[in-house]
Amino acid sequence: MTSKNKLNCLSSKDISLREKILGWYDKNGRHSLPWKNQSIYLIWISEIMLQQTQVKTVIPYFKKFKKKFPTLKKLIRADLDSILNSWSGLGYYRRAKNIYEACRIIDKEYKGIFPKSYEEILKLPGIGRTTAGAISTFSGLGSYSILDSNVRRFLIRVYDLDIKESNIESILWKKSEELLCKKRSSDFIQAYMDIGSLICRISDPKCS
Repeated sequence: MTSKNKLNCLSSKDISLREKILGWYDKNGRHSLPWKNQSIYLIWISEIMLQQTQVKTVIPYFKKFKKKFPTLKKLIRADLDSILNSWSGLGYYRRAKNIYEACRIIDKEYKGIFPKSYEEILKLPGIGRTTAGAISTFSGLGSYSILDSNVRRFLIRVYDLDIKESNIESILWKKSEELLCKKRSSDFIQAYMDIGSLICRISDPKCS
């Protein structure tokens, strides 16, 4: 199905919502995050840090990590204790161990170069569909949607979905992918994240 035909299949509500999401992001989105427009290596580090952790908490840790390990080559040479030390205070230390294990794979199987396809990225430790999609999209490898907790909450509220549905996961992924604006996929998934965390919050939501 062509992009034009796919667009025609979207409801007027979907089309309007897509436009509103991008319009809101252009005016109110977080455009100056320290990992924006960085190498795929640093985008990977930021996305792992952002798993289960808020942006405002991640920023200083990301900057510190980037200063100590500015390149993938330098990180690959680091031992686990050094990586864990740089992670200290951020919590969920399994993430740091996954980074270390991923470095071993990248060094052995990809000759020290970060993989350049969604499918290869998805195989790395600690990376699921959403993280692989974010890394791939933000680094310009393609247009992939995401479904983190913020996007999930936003879609459930906007479309008044029943979270008890047995196939709710499939429904949410389908809707997330349908809404994705492929011409501006990087902006769109960042908008998804920003709206979910800043507007469609867990408490006092303003996403009606």
